[in-house]
Amino acid sequence: MKYDTDQLEINKVQKSKIENVNFDNLVFGEVFTDHMFECDYENGQWQNPKIKPYGPIQLDPSAKVFHYGQAVFEGMKAYKDQDDRIWLFRPEENFKRINKSSARLAIPEFPEEFFFSGLEALLKLEKDWIKKGFGNSLYIRPFVIATEECVSANPSTKYKFMIICSPAQAYYSGEVRVQFSEKYSRAADGGVGAAKAAGNYAAQFYPTNLAKEAGFQQIIWTDANTHDYLEEAGTMNIFFRIGDTLITAPTSDRILDGVTRKSVIDLAKDLNIKVEIRRVPVSEVIEAARKGELKEIFGSGTATVINPIAGFGYKDEKFELPKMEDSYGKSFKDRLMKIQYNQAEDKHGWRHQVK
Repeated sequence: MKYDTDQLEINKVQKSKIENVNFDNLVFGEVFTDHMFECDYENGQWQNPKIKPYGPIQLDPSAKVFHYGQAVFEGMKAYKDQDDRIWLFRPEENFKRINKSSARLAIPEFPEEFFFSGLEALLKLEKDWIKKGFGNSLYIRPFVIATEECVSANPSTKYKFMIICSPAQAYYSGEVRVQFSEKYSRAADGGVGAAKAAGNYAAQFYPTNLAKEAGFQQIIWTDANTHDYLEEAGTMNIFFRIGDTLITAPTSDRILDGVTRKSVIDLAKDLNIKVEIRRVPVSEVIEAARKGELKEIFGSGTATVINPIAGFGYKDEKFELPKMEDSYGKSFKDRLMKIQYNQAEDKHGWRHQVK
């Protein structure tokens, strides 16, 4: 079916709330822009795309999202360069992944025409919310929820696709220490680990709280079968540098195919850094740490770009990682951000200009 992007209805706010926002003191994900995008799935098709003032939505208590968890989401960012041009970073990957996540949860895929026309129209409206400066951005949250008013245990026949936006500053999390999980796993073979399903994140809050009580900030999840292999860190993909080799777990139906992860792998290859995409045994990382060969661990994701890990714990042992001025993680973060802010060559064609 071909979707007509001229259907997009735009209803602007009478007065922006931007003057009431302190952009020098933003808490990530708490402040939202003036408008939001919304589109409904009814009678077998997506219809009535609109941009309207940001605000509460009304749902019936029996809406299936509340009962059976049909909900998926994405995380993206928009950036502004010194000439006030707006850029996205590999948005086609987010579009493909939200539809992949939707398909896994029996949610109808969203049309590409509506996604990009709605997203770009929204960003043009909210251009003043995207601040210049290295580290400033507009965090973009597309999501889909099941809205059919019915508690029968089967897929919804109605859905709502939305995009909301939140201004963000450079993400500083301080020193992060992680716990290698011995018992809990993020996902299992045949499950929904590769989907950005809302329930994946709900399920990890409890074990993460246990890790925090033990003095750590995050968990590196291990495989559900044996707990012998390291897979993801909290809400991020994870990389290990042993010697001068960069190692990361392969994507699968357990591990999210991260956009930043893919970009880091490509940048490493550009720099002739040896990259191994394979299963990562806990025992190998422990042994490398004891021998002084484990140089770095860092997570990758949209919000933080690269998050260095200062140390980790496993069973009754704790390990500290060396502080390196020439770290791979620092180099990747700098290179990625310069591409995102249109300050460096984009040889891979990752930047997408919002015109």
